[in-house]
This record gives sequence, C-alpha cells and structure tokens, in this order.
Amino acid sequence: MNKVGIGTRSLNFIVDTFIISLLTFLAHHAWEFYAFYYQRLFIVSSSFNAVFLFFSVILIVYYLLFESIFARTPGKWLSLSKVVNNKGTKPSFLRILLRTIVRLTVIDCFFIPFLDKTLHDYLSGTEVVEI
Repeated sequence: MNKVGIGTRSLNFIVDTFIISLLTFLAHHAWEFYAFYYQRLFIVSSSFNAVFLFFSVILIVYYLLFESIFARTPGKWLSLSKVVNNKGTKPSFLRILLRTIVRLTVIDCFFIPFLDKTLHDYLSGTEVVEI
C-alpha cells in the first residue's frame, strides 16, 4: 500500500475541481434560466454568494457520492489511486463525510508541512494510496 505523492494529489485536485466547476457553471445557469423563465425574480442571483453556494453543495455531493460508493473520484480514477482507512480497507461513510466537510475549509492544505498529510486525511483517518 504505497501512499501517493504531491504530484498525484495535485492531478486529482485539478481534475476534480475542473469537473466540479463545470457542474457548478451548468447548475447555476440552469437555475438562472428557470428563475427568469418562470418570473421568479427573487431567485435570480448572479452574485458571488449564489455561485459559491452552488459550488459548495456540488462539492459535498460529488465527493460524498464518489468516495463513499467507489472510494475514488474521477481524478483518482485517472491517477490510479483510491481512498482507504488506516487499515487499508474502504473507509466508512462517516469517515468520508468528515473528510468531505473538512475539505471545505480553506486552511486544509496548510497542514501538509506539519502533519505530512492534508487536514482532511488526518482528521478522518484516511489515506490516498496507489492501486
């Protein structure tokens, strides 16, 4: 069970963030079209907060679904890696939920020099390993 390096994790992050951003763009524009078409003016909002809300919800659902069902996201499929718990088996749903929620914090990546892993891996007791 080999832990993946920074390069693999970066590739995972770039691919997954691209997909989440694309889904956010599509969902937000579909929502704006719906609001405009049905004359729901109080719903129409192209502000940063509305886009951030869509991004956050899609990020949570994306990681929860992919990592709890497959232990992999499309980025991890591309880099041939997966998420495991400390014993090397598939993590429980609660560990994936904690991992996903902590991933939303901005300070997550700043813990790498101190913990030798990201904060979401440390707190959830998970690792990203090669398959």
